[in-house]
Amino acid sequence: MSFRIRDAQDADLPRILEITNEAIANTTAVWSLTPATLETRAAWLAERRAKQYPVLVAIDEQAGSDTVGDLIGFASFGDFRAWEGYLHTVEHSVYVDTRARRRGIGIALVNALLPRAKALGKHVMIAGIEAGNQVSIDLHAQLGFTETGRLREVGRKFDRWLDLVFMQRRID
Repeated sequence: MSFRIRDAQDADLPRILEITNEAIANTTAVWSLTPATLETRAAWLAERRAKQYPVLVAIDEQAGSDTVGDLIGFASFGDFRAWEGYLHTVEHSVYVDTRARRRGIGIALVNALLPRAKALGKHVMIAGIEAGNQVSIDLHAQLGFTETGRLREVGRKFDRWLDLVFMQRRID
């Protein structure tokens, strides 16, 4: 699969919303039980931009154009915690359309986030992953993230308790 990565545009929000809501409805990648709205995704994008945090999208080049419909994944990072002592740590998220998974898009998106975080003076990037998501754990391990903690039964979705795995990677 041929794809490229670029910064998100406002016109990408409906497709970002589709991918987000698919993950909410069908996976434990997002622990929300309520679908996102276009308004909440627009506020999320505006917040990221205000902090100069990237929102990157992967565009399927084989579709032949740079239209919103060609968007097959996205990634971003935000503050890990609000207190000043965490200023140099960010937590990222990465989502890929169900039809485009396991083709290197997630790896490429996270790899593209790392230099952006470094340019902003960040020191560590965190990944919070549902413990049963071995594909995501393996993806992050390939990128040099190491498991640093496991919180048992801290979330609940689909009528079951979920464990949260924290992985981290130094950026500089």
